[in-house]
Amino acid sequence: MGKRKSRAKPPPKKRMDKLDTVFCCPFCNHGSSVECRIDLKNLIGEASCRICLESFSTTVNALTEPIDIYSEWIDECERVNNLEEDNTTNRYEEEKEEEDDNNNNRSEEE
Repeated sequence: MGKRKSRAKPPPKKRMDKLDTVFCCPFCNHGSSVECRIDLKNLIGEASCRICLESFSTTVNALTEPIDIYSEWIDECERVNNLEEDNTTNRYEEEKEEEDDNNNNRSEEE
C-alpha cells in the first residue's frame, strides 16, 4: 500500500496595515488633532479639529473610511485657496489696467 500524500499548508494571509483615524489639522497644523466620525445611519462623515474647532462634513457611503473624509477636506481647502488666488490675481490685473487707462487719458488731455 502506498503512503497518503500530505496536503501543503495554505500560505499565511497577509495582514493589512490599519489606516490612520487621527490626522494633522490643515488650519492650525497641530498634529493628531483632527478626528473623523462616520455616521452611516445618516450617511454623514465629519472631520473636526479639537484645537481650532474647524470642521468639515461630507456625505459618505458604506465603503468610506476616515482617510477619505480627511482627503476630501484637504482637496476642498486647496480648491478654495486656488479660487481665492485666481480672484485676487484678476482683481490686481483689473486695477492695473484701470490705472493704465487713467494714465493714458491724462497724457492725451495734456
